[in-house]
Parts: sequence; C-alpha cells; structure tokens
Amino acid sequence: MAKVEKLDAAARAELGAALPEWALEGEHLKRTFRFRDFSEAFGFMARVALLAEQQEHHPEWFNVWNRVDIALTTHDADGLSARDVRMAKAIDGMVGVSLG
Repeated sequence: MAKVEKLDAAARAELGAALPEWALEGEHLKRTFRFRDFSEAFGFMARVALLAEQQEHHPEWFNVWNRVDIALTTHDADGLSARDVRMAKAIDGMVGVSLG
C-alpha cells in the first residue's frame, strides 16, 4: 500500500472555506455535533461507523448523551490528508452543515 501524503500548506489553508464547521487543531480536523437525545446521537455514530468502514478511514470520537465529538487525522500520513477532508465532507453531507 502506498504511503498517504500529508496535506501541504496550501491545502490546509483552504480547509476553512471547504469545511467551515470543522476546526483545524494541530494535525486534527475537529467538530462537535449535538442532537436531541442519546438515541439520535448514537444513530448518527452508527451511520458514521458504516461510512468509515466504506472509506477504510476511522474517526477518533467521544460521546456523552446528545453530543458527539469527532477528530479526524491520518495516522499513516502523520497528520491531515485528503482522506480526512473526504471523510469530513461525507459526514457533513449526512447531517447538513446546520448542526454543531
């Protein structure tokens, strides 16, 4: 398997426009999602898990009741890669950019 390339400075600079709901923190893209209750949050996590399996790219996440915190990074690249951007956009498409 080929090494995954880390995003260059120009690509990182474009993240704010491409993913306005996500925060760039070091080598992670992070976003918090809030739902009406635990069941809705857990259902979202299940859908993201299926997406992650399809993309073979798994998030770091944390859940308490109605909140889901997601952090994306590519360990194979030692930082952010196009895989993280693709995953963040797919997650946004699942819920719409109005949540968070």
